[in-house]
Amino acid sequence: MGVVVKVPTPLRTLTGGKSQVEGKGESLKDLIADLDINFAGMKERLCEESGDVRRFINIFVNDEDIRFLQGVNTKLKDGDEVSIIPAIAGG
Repeated sequence: MGVVVKVPTPLRTLTGGKSQVEGKGESLKDLIADLDINFAGMKERLCEESGDVRRFINIFVNDEDIRFLQGVNTKLKDGDEVSIIPAIAGG
């Protein structure tokens, strides 16, 4: 089955316009690597060179912010839902 990934509008250029894709991985780090294989450029948009998620990107696994879990090492299982949400600033 895999993991369902909700893709925000700015990243849909990488997914051929799809708002939802499926990926695989035992951890969020593995999932991001899998997404990058299938949708080139995804990892660069989501992660710093260190491998950590960029600070202006929020990622949720089943509605839980990964910053309060294990970050990119958060474990995943089939059927999990991952939401990628870019931070929005304004004034």
